[in-house]
Amino acid sequence: MEAIKMTGIVKCFGRVRANDGIDFTVNEQEIHCLLGENGTGKSTLMNILFGLYHQDEGEIFIHGKKAAISNPNDAYELGIGMVHQHFMLVNQLTVLENIIMGKEPGGLFLNKKKCEEQVSGLVEKFGFKINLQEKVENLSVGMRQRVEILKTLYRGADIVILDEPTAVLTPQEVDELFKILRQLKKDGKTIVFITHKLNETMALSDRITVLRKGKVVCRCNTSETDEKELAAKMVGRSVETVITKKGQIRGGVVMELKNVRLLKKAQETVSLTVHAGEILGIAGVDGNGQQELEALIIGNKKMKEGSLLINGTEARKMSVKERKKLGIGYIPSDRHKNAMIADFSIAENFLLGYQDKPQYNSHGFINYANLRKDAQEQADRFETKLAGLDQPIGQLSGGNQQKIILGRETSHDPSFMLVAQPVRGLDIGAIEKVHRTLLELKEQGKAILLISAELSDIMNLSDRIAVLYEGRVSALFENGEYTKEEIGLFMTGKSAGGKNS
Repeated sequence: MEAIKMTGIVKCFGRVRANDGIDFTVNEQEIHCLLGENGTGKSTLMNILFGLYHQDEGEIFIHGKKAAISNPNDAYELGIGMVHQHFMLVNQLTVLENIIMGKEPGGLFLNKKKCEEQVSGLVEKFGFKINLQEKVENLSVGMRQRVEILKTLYRGADIVILDEPTAVLTPQEVDELFKILRQLKKDGKTIVFITHKLNETMALSDRITVLRKGKVVCRCNTSETDEKELAAKMVGRSVETVITKKGQIRGGVVMELKNVRLLKKAQETVSLTVHAGEILGIAGVDGNGQQELEALIIGNKKMKEGSLLINGTEARKMSVKERKKLGIGYIPSDRHKNAMIADFSIAENFLLGYQDKPQYNSHGFINYANLRKDAQEQADRFETKLAGLDQPIGQLSGGNQQKIILGRETSHDPSFMLVAQPVRGLDIGAIEKVHRTLLELKEQGKAILLISAELSDIMNLSDRIAVLYEGRVSALFENGEYTKEEIGLFMTGKSAGGKNS
């Protein structure tokens, strides 16, 4: 029987038809992936099902009965729960308090023991492995997500919607999440999994619906398709895996990091070099010093020991602005915090960090003609989807925001690119463009330090790979010397001797 049936769903935001006559069905007790690039209407469709939006046209049936869903309370009454990308938790409260908040039994007289027994039953039943008395602020991102899932189950949901649930998880956390979802299915729950990641779709789902430009372009059983076919359905063309060319001649050292301590608890310091015409990939589970490495190199964190040379110049005591003048281009792991101002226009964001450049600044006055010309040129180069240069960058999809930042940072002829998590949260079309750009920069002789939680990206793009574990380099080697499984062991602390730094 169908757990969900949505027919003829139309939702417009102004002139934009986010959902354009969508028919969507999910069978009971299945894991169904709603697949598509960013901005194709996946979240909009599920927000309608959860009552956050109301459709302009179309009907909804839950377990065969027509449903009128005006708000999330209506959805919960029908057994529908949703875990959003951005968690809705109170950091200062415990796990238990967050789960029962708004659904406390007993009215004025809260029976906390009874609540704890109910939630503990769910934890044990589905194998969540979480401390109910721990404050949320002390939890990892993966654990916080489990709290959100428990919240939906505590409220009686038998249909659970997850919106891009793996976007900020480590590989290990993804594996744990999938175990939980399979257990939920085994227990009779129905799962809708919104994603743009093909490998996860193939690994987890029973059936797939693909959206493109607000319309359904494919419905299929997972066993009857493959990643290549799904990629073509998503973007409307074939998509190739981008892989670095081996054997390119490397030039001299452009960036040299010497004896730098990434984490206070680290027993060793870190030394790394990046040569002209190479990509050095930094692999590892998030939290092992990647963010500290990024912050120390760009200057957002003070370097207390060791040294940093950019093109032979000591940059340890320099500001971010001074370091960028030495030839650093920077793609940060958190673009919203360190690379853009959401309310500023695309043109204004293109200026950020380069407002003192002679082509844009003449005696304290901004040359907007040059700025808009360069911004438009880079937007066209990266095939960025935008309404115009005056559009606030915050209105763009994550992929298009990243294209603007990539265009800005590569347009000033940097000799060294610091690139951190460049494809996190991006769809497959944007990922392909970012990958191709990095390889083009390498072929132009740029030195690139690539920090990524996606091991497949590191293996496809890098010439050399360094693995971080607890703030130290557990392995440093030429790409191809070790298998993915062996690199996975280095990520858990096993050491390997590298040939050079």
